[in-house]
Amino acid sequence: MKRVLLFVVTNIAVILVLSIVVKIVGADQFLYANGINYVSLLIFAAIFGFGGSFISLAISKWMAKWSTGAQVIVQPRSEAEIWLVNTVKKQASMAGIGMPEVAVFESDSPNAFATGMNRNSALVAVSTGLLHTMTRNEVEAVLGHEISHVANGDMITLSLIQGVVNTFVIFISRVVGYFVDRVVLKNEEGHGIGFFITTIVAQIVFGILASVIVMWFSRQREYRADEGGAKLAGAGNMIAALESLGRSAHEPLPDQMKAFGISGKPSTGGLKLLFMTHPPLEDRIAALKRLSGRAA
Repeated sequence: MKRVLLFVVTNIAVILVLSIVVKIVGADQFLYANGINYVSLLIFAAIFGFGGSFISLAISKWMAKWSTGAQVIVQPRSEAEIWLVNTVKKQASMAGIGMPEVAVFESDSPNAFATGMNRNSALVAVSTGLLHTMTRNEVEAVLGHEISHVANGDMITLSLIQGVVNTFVIFISRVVGYFVDRVVLKNEEGHGIGFFITTIVAQIVFGILASVIVMWFSRQREYRADEGGAKLAGAGNMIAALESLGRSAHEPLPDQMKAFGISGKPSTGGLKLLFMTHPPLEDRIAALKRLSGRAA
């Protein structure tokens, strides 16, 4: 489950750092020279919003390796690693993408993720727990799921959606900061510390709330990736892999990477569902069974 939350958390951090730098150097003073200029502010927010999103995308592979300790297989050292690399190579060819880097990370929990800036320069990583607890048919289905994320361009689409979300978060948070500074604190000369603190706090709060949109997108893409895994490795194997995950004890991936992993949790209702990167496993299994039933 590592992928999306790593991206979202990294993105929020990048946006906060950019906001602090902009404040320190005074690069946004023109926005409020004669009262708030909404058009200029929206353009400013879009530049930094999409910039932060694509910076996060550009460093996604590095962040994934660093946060999980994933070791890229440069030269396979065992029969299992040879099989893993050959399977990814075969599926990448079938999906019409470039050969991804293949990596393994230490974790007792069965999991996997894929990330990268484009379809031809991706990273696919699996946990040692996945390799030890699943059959090769099931692992092949999990790899197919991750390859499908790459082939579907989910990271690029996620970045575009996050860019739009960032734009409105930056825009609204600065409007709120301006209101608090001028109306509540009655500051009529420049911007005081109240504007800065309010803007940063609002960005964090609105960023978390806006992540509901990103999480919804992530859940929809999981169904497509499951379908892709079924095409690449067989519907029966994909269903068996998800059922195996359901029987396993889950050790979550680092928060920043959760959205691009394979795991899902049992049914969850209420507000918690809004912040889940994956649909419940039983929903995904039911969707695959309906799909395989129609195909039959």
